[in-house]
Amino acid sequence: MARMDPLVRTSLFVRRAVRRGYGVALACGFAALVVTGSATAPLGAAEVGLVVVWTALLALRVRAKLAHTGEAPIRVDVELGLLLAVGLDAALLRFEGGLSGPLSPAVYVLVALVAAFARPAAGLIVVAWVVLLEALIRRFALGESSLAKLLPHAGFVAAFALLNLAFLRAEVARIRRSARARIEQELSRLKEDARRYRLLAAGEAQRQDDRSEDRLARSSVEEIHLSVHYALELLRRTLDLHTAVLLWMNDAGTHLRISELSTASDEIQDAPFAVGDGVLGAVVLQKARVSLSDLKPSFKVPYYGGANPVRALAAIPVMEGDTVRGILAIDRTSNVPFTPHEEELAAQAARHCQRAIQNERVFIQLERAKVEQGKLYRAAQALGAALSEKEVLEAAVHAARQIASFDLAAVTIYDPETKMHEVCAASMLKSPGGGSDPAVDDLVGARFAHNQGLVSMVVKNRCPLPYRGEFESSRQVVLTRRFPWPNIPSLLVLPLVHHERALGTLILGARRRHAFGEAVRPTLEVLASHLAVSLSNARMVHKLEMMATTDGLTGLLNKRAMHEAATQQVAAAARFGRKLSVLIADIDFFKKVNDTYGHDVGDVVIKGLGEILKRQKRATDLVARFGGEEFVVLCEQTDEGGAMLLAERIREDLKKTIFHTAQGPVSVTCSLGIATFPEAGREWDHLFKAADDALYVSKRSGRDRATASVTRAAPSSRKVG
Repeated sequence: MARMDPLVRTSLFVRRAVRRGYGVALACGFAALVVTGSATAPLGAAEVGLVVVWTALLALRVRAKLAHTGEAPIRVDVELGLLLAVGLDAALLRFEGGLSGPLSPAVYVLVALVAAFARPAAGLIVVAWVVLLEALIRRFALGESSLAKLLPHAGFVAAFALLNLAFLRAEVARIRRSARARIEQELSRLKEDARRYRLLAAGEAQRQDDRSEDRLARSSVEEIHLSVHYALELLRRTLDLHTAVLLWMNDAGTHLRISELSTASDEIQDAPFAVGDGVLGAVVLQKARVSLSDLKPSFKVPYYGGANPVRALAAIPVMEGDTVRGILAIDRTSNVPFTPHEEELAAQAARHCQRAIQNERVFIQLERAKVEQGKLYRAAQALGAALSEKEVLEAAVHAARQIASFDLAAVTIYDPETKMHEVCAASMLKSPGGGSDPAVDDLVGARFAHNQGLVSMVVKNRCPLPYRGEFESSRQVVLTRRFPWPNIPSLLVLPLVHHERALGTLILGARRRHAFGEAVRPTLEVLASHLAVSLSNARMVHKLEMMATTDGLTGLLNKRAMHEAATQQVAAAARFGRKLSVLIADIDFFKKVNDTYGHDVGDVVIKGLGEILKRQKRATDLVARFGGEEFVVLCEQTDEGGAMLLAERIREDLKKTIFHTAQGPVSVTCSLGIATFPEAGREWDHLFKAADDALYVSKRSGRDRATASVTRAAPSSRKVG
């Protein structure tokens, strides 16, 4: 295989090169035909076929060029330029008999196009190809011994390419930048309008998933503009107005800006202007309509840039509760005062504009609620499917990232009995510079007492902190002063509450400010409650699994769990031809210990032997308590000799151990039986029976010894010490 790898790699490289470079190869083949004079030969079936192939290949390259929304691969640009150059030279030879006829300057057009629309590297390759191809054609196809005519032609080709590269490409780039700037400006204005209409909260558009939010807000802004423009246009035409304009106030209430207008004037000033300017200041101050007539050219109307062109003006406040949010202004050039009926029509139009904005707010809120409910539904599904604590935490962090963008996540668990907190999970995304904070990774497993830190306060009060989601390391402590927290501006500690009891906290942190505003905070609180329920369920499942598979006194496997594991181990040993040994240990005269010292002391002895077995076994060995004072050890890949050594270590360790009890010191011994696969049996039941028989041999032989069972000879026993 090692010798085949270079051959395989070479074969794959050749296949990729052929697949990608067939266009260049065919262009070179067409060039060879042109150089050898085939372009001037009479057309036959072969020549027509070559023309068809060239045309098809050219069409494929053009299609590949147009199919890319961004820049096409440079290979496509090169192949397209090579094919066009070959085709142009072939056409000149066919129709003019040479390369110096009236149509020969077409090559300059070709070079200019390639230089303008292909990448610079592709343009240079095509220019070199054009010059080289012309030199070969003049030398071999036309029989020109001197290439003096080629030098000025090559100079012009290079000049055209450089000029187009320097000027045309620069102009195309300038137009693209200008168009991009206009688009960004328009998007920025739409976003600003969305904020002014309170479709977006301040700082909300900074969220990581705000592309959909921005699209939704822009769509609502466009709907508002369409609805308002229709109302203003209808009002202007109905009342014979010069201008009908809706002016909207910024969040600070200091400036007004044109939101939408219908006008016959070319002198509208679109810049923001102060609320107190001219007649509009009186509308905001009085919160009432203002109607004026017989206006002079010197009268200041803020939304006109030059002299005042109107003689009559009415301004109606657009109210939101008791607050002025905007002004609808109407004017006419004739000195005809507005009647109460006309003012009422304008007031109805103002209310229509306000309703249009409120409707879009409600629509956006409903859309957000639908999106957030979808996220919570998916989060609940993922948390419900998670059974272990690790799966629950991973699902919770993933779900939280769908709701808010953050860089740090941690989960703490609180033990009310010991009044201790423990960090059970913590992770931090890499910073833009590429590094991560090692202190965060070191927090996992950290334990700290119930103190005055944010985590302890959240557990105590069952309310999220800090209030505004802003973290100040100089004033606030997250865990405890022994475990410093990264200095990040945004922080949110959420309680994990289940049945009115705080299980712990979910901690989220972000490097940017205002990451946990009112738009995401309620959803994160609901997620935290789901996490608390799932975490409680995972703990219950783990507890049930432990109760079903472990012995309550020693923490070792119970009989049922050992039986399942041993059956699998024996099957694996049979499949792979491995050794496997079983040890059964039994405390000598254990009934006498219970009768003399009581069952409490008996339990101490049983737990002591369990600890010895845990200490002496290997990481791959399994230990179980089968009931009473009987224990079983299953040793993978262990022969009879290795099992006997382990048995002796266990026996000696127990013999040297003194159990200190209220009735005084107690010491015991144990007897062990050993059986090895496959000599003692090929199934678990047979293997266990052989080890049990060996154990009884140890008991009958005087106890405090280990006996190995074999099927080929009578059981042997020995006593050490």
